[in-house]
Amino acid sequence: MTTYTAPLKDISFVLKHVVGLDEVSKLAGCEEVTEDLVEAIFSEAGKFSSEVLAPLNRSGDQEGAKIANGVVTTPKGFKDAYWQYVEGGWSQLEAPVEFGGQGLPHVVATPVSEMLGSANMAFKLCPLLTLGAIEALHQHASPELKEKFLPKMSAGQWTGTMNLTEPQAGSDLALVRTKAVPVGDGTYKITGQKIFITYGEHDYTENIIHLVLARVEGAPEGVKGISLFVVPKFLVNADGSIGARNDVKCASIEHKLGIHASPTCVMMYGEGGGNSSGGAIGYPVGEINRGLEYMFVMMNAARLGVGLEGVSISERAYQHALVWARERVQGRPTTPVPASLGQSPKSVPIIYHPDVKRMLMTMRAYCEAARALIYWTAKNLDVAERSTDPAQQRFNQALVDLMIPIVKGWSTEAGIQVTSLGVQVHGGMGFIEETGAAQYYRDSRISAIYEGTTGIQANDLVGRKVGREGGQTALALIAEMQKTVTHLAAASDVNLKAIATRLNTAIAEFKRATDWIVTVYRDNPGAVNAGCVHYLMLAGTVCGGWIMAKSAEAALGELAASRGDTDFLKAKVITSRFFADHILPFASGYADALISGADSVLAMEEAYF
Repeated sequence: MTTYTAPLKDISFVLKHVVGLDEVSKLAGCEEVTEDLVEAIFSEAGKFSSEVLAPLNRSGDQEGAKIANGVVTTPKGFKDAYWQYVEGGWSQLEAPVEFGGQGLPHVVATPVSEMLGSANMAFKLCPLLTLGAIEALHQHASPELKEKFLPKMSAGQWTGTMNLTEPQAGSDLALVRTKAVPVGDGTYKITGQKIFITYGEHDYTENIIHLVLARVEGAPEGVKGISLFVVPKFLVNADGSIGARNDVKCASIEHKLGIHASPTCVMMYGEGGGNSSGGAIGYPVGEINRGLEYMFVMMNAARLGVGLEGVSISERAYQHALVWARERVQGRPTTPVPASLGQSPKSVPIIYHPDVKRMLMTMRAYCEAARALIYWTAKNLDVAERSTDPAQQRFNQALVDLMIPIVKGWSTEAGIQVTSLGVQVHGGMGFIEETGAAQYYRDSRISAIYEGTTGIQANDLVGRKVGREGGQTALALIAEMQKTVTHLAAASDVNLKAIATRLNTAIAEFKRATDWIVTVYRDNPGAVNAGCVHYLMLAGTVCGGWIMAKSAEAALGELAASRGDTDFLKAKVITSRFFADHILPFASGYADALISGADSVLAMEEAYF
């Protein structure tokens, strides 16, 4: 089994030379976010991830979370690791300053989250959901609820969950049946069942704060009648101490393909067993019937975090496959090999076979492109939240809104491809659990489903983010990409010229597809939806190629100035060129499938299946 080493060189390079950490440090509240501080944070996060979390990844997968009499126990070592996480201050990185957090920008917290996910994806899910709950409460809860819950959630003493899904209501939240009945004192009695609740019950902390979607009696039908409630596992006394057990319990945990160490719970509200039987006590967040709007704060935070999981799992699978390829000796070489292997060796490590190199390069290229793209999105989110210029805030928020479905969908689909290639690099041994490659493949599969499937993300992209807006933000981004092409085409470096040529073609396809959506969506949304995933993959591929082009330019600039790690910078240029040569060409296929493929989808009748 391989260990995990945080890719600190690439993380620092992307933030400093591609994303622009210096621009973030000029934002309000970020004045102390210096390069030295950030590197110190990343170094410690890397140590914690590799030394504490990574060793638990395999054992956690094998042991899994267990339930007995409604009590959930996480695998050996996980609870201790969680409290090391809390004591290290990691739960406080992004949490609001007024409630005990450090209030650091997303662009700093995002790489830390990536490292946690690479080391142990099942562990990282609990902090991810807690952070989303904190953001939703911070933006929309009353001052009283904030004071009651946020200090201990920010400190990691209590965790948070998101309760949306019900047996009859998967992604269609209009079908939510969980009921909320007013008690008369400002609280509500919550009754109903929720499924697929990540860390809905566990043994880390004494209290768990559930954010629950429910419908108040007499509310409008559909999503307009959904409200959001805080439902703690234990009620909280006026002095902040733990009170009576609420009428909420875990009925069972799911048996899953992957992330076995993460308890995915079936939660029952108002089924008896608590001291508030007859319904779980819930506190309304904001106004009644605006719950879905409030929950979207948490959902969008989770979507960005889940997109990052695609990067996390890709990095871990790549590192694992790379070690295997260097050690596994199989087959005769067809290309020159180092003299250290001898003259005409009968067998060589498989890393010297061209197709294995291609697979490893594909894994690396997707990982580095997705990483840079998500960090860039996080930077735009920081600008949207902290800039003092309203026009800049609006534009950067529009960019973030456009990018969230792209990075969530494309990065997680890339993660599936990368982890699949990781199994392929191992050959037959990759299909055997003992090598560990299969776990990354199994774990990766949930990320493209979490927080809305790729199809849901794609529908959101072509509908809300492109079709209804007339493509305004997407076309503005395309124009920015075209400026990069013009700049790179004038460079003297052969790699930059080649990248510019490929990128120019891909951008033209992105624009062609965007223009088509703008023209067709209003009158024929079904035709657009039939190929919307192709558009999402097209957008992710082109954006990934663009960010890698910028990376190559930055690396060459550092090489020309004789700064940095020469081998790392040369590798960055090669990886960027590989992305342009091997991945960007898919853009044309995606655009053609979107524009020309709708008829064959819509023509299919139920009888054909």
